Amino acid sequence: MESYINEYNQKLVSPETAVQLVNSGDWVEYSAFVMAPKVLDEALSKRVNELWDVKIRATTSIFPAQVALADPSRRHFLYSSWHFSAAERKLHSQGLCSYIPFLFHEAPLLYQRYIDTDVAFLTVAPMDEHGFFNFGTSNSFTKAIADRAKRIVLEVNDKVPVCLGGSNESIHISQVDAIVETSWDIPEIPNPKINDVDRAIARLVMEEIEDGACLQLGIGAMPNAVGAMIAQSDLKDLGVHTEMLVDSYVDMYEAGCITGRHKSIDRYKMAYTFAMGSKKLYEFVHRNPVCASHDVLYTNDPANIARNDKVVAINNAIEIDLYGQVCSETAGFRQISGTGGQFDFIFGAFRSRGGKGLICLSSVFTDNQGNLVSRIRPSLSEGAVVTVPRTVTEYVITEYGKAILKGRSTWERAEALINIAHPKVQDELIREADRIGLWVRSSKQVG
Repeated sequence: MESYINEYNQKLVSPETAVQLVNSGDWVEYSAFVMAPKVLDEALSKRVNELWDVKIRATTSIFPAQVALADPSRRHFLYSSWHFSAAERKLHSQGLCSYIPFLFHEAPLLYQRYIDTDVAFLTVAPMDEHGFFNFGTSNSFTKAIADRAKRIVLEVNDKVPVCLGGSNESIHISQVDAIVETSWDIPEIPNPKINDVDRAIARLVMEEIEDGACLQLGIGAMPNAVGAMIAQSDLKDLGVHTEMLVDSYVDMYEAGCITGRHKSIDRYKMAYTFAMGSKKLYEFVHRNPVCASHDVLYTNDPANIARNDKVVAINNAIEIDLYGQVCSETAGFRQISGTGGQFDFIFGAFRSRGGKGLICLSSVFTDNQGNLVSRIRPSLSEGAVVTVPRTVTEYVITEYGKAILKGRSTWERAEALINIAHPKVQDELIREADRIGLWVRSSKQVG
C-alpha cells in the first residue's frame, strides 16, 4: 500500500497543471453520465485562448460543458456527445454540441478499432488499498477509453460511490499519468412526473410480466410507473439485466420482488452498466454485492441479453410509423437523446426464451399551438431517425392497447397500429394508409 501512496503523491497535481497535458489538435475523452469530469472541464475551458482544434467526446454529461460554452466559435473546442442529456440538448440547439451515432453495446469495439484518443479525463472514486480507482456509477465504456488513451487524468472525487464488478469497473494507478483531487456531490436526477396515460400504459405492460422475468427499464415516466406498480404487486423472483439502474429497481428490491433466482448469468445479482437517480440509488449501489457493474459490451450485447429467460425490455419512443419504424431520439431534425441501448435490448429480448421487447408511447401529444398530434403516423416526420427498424419492432403499446408486429405484413401492421391509436385520429390514419397503399381490409372502411 505504501508504494501506491508514494506513486499517488507523485502524480497528484492541480487541475490547472493536469490540463496542460492537452495539446492543440488533441482528442479528449470525458467519462460519462453523472461521472462527467466537472473540475477538469472547467480548468480546460480556461485554456480556450491557448488551444486550437481540441475535439472533446462525452456521453450524457449532466453538467453543461464549460469547454463548449467558452468557445461559441467552436474553433478552439469542438464538443460532441454519444447520447444527449438535457444540458447537451440545449448546447446542440445553440450549435455548440454535435451528436455521434452508435449502438451502445458496440462502443468498446469502436474504440478498439477506429477511435484515437490522446487524453482521457475520468471521474473516479478514491484509490483502494490495492491501487485501484473505481469508475463509480458510470462503467459503460470507460475502460475502453482508458485502454485507448495516450494520457490519463483522474478526477478523484470522495463523493463517488464504489460500484462493485462485474467487469472492467476500475483502473490501476500504474495506468494513470495525473491525479486531481475534488469533492462535489454526484448530481441527482429527479424522477419524471407520472401522469394518467403513463399509468394506463404501465397497467398494460404489467400484463406481460410474470414471475421470474428479467427486467430492463428505459428512461422516462412510463418505465418508472411500471417499476412503481411492480413494487406494489405480488410479482416475485424477478431478475435485473439492464443498461441503466434507476430508483425503481431499489424500490422493487426492497419490496422483495427482485431476487435474480432464475437468471442464467449474474444469478442473484442486478447487472447494469450505469446508474442515474437519487441519493437513495447512489447509497444503494455503494459497495453492495447484489449489484454488478459491467462494461456495456457485456450488458448490452444482444447475445448476453438473450442468455437470460423471460427478458422484458421496456422502452419509450417519440413516434412510430405504420410500417413499425420507431423513432426514439429525434424530433424531426432536432436531436433529443440518442439510440443508446434501445435497439440492443429490443433485439436481444426477442431472442430470450419467453422474452418480449416493448416499445411504449402515449398515443398523442399536444403541440405548442394546442393541436392534438398523433405519435402513430403514416410515415415518420421529416428528419426523424429510425432507432428500431420495422424488422426488429415486436410489441407496441399505447394507452389504447397492444400491437404485436413480428411476423405481420405491412397491411396487418397498419391495422394493428391504427387500432391502438387515439380514436380521434384513427379515421385520418386509415385514409393515409389507403393513400400510401397499406390498407387492404378492415372492419373500418376508408372515409
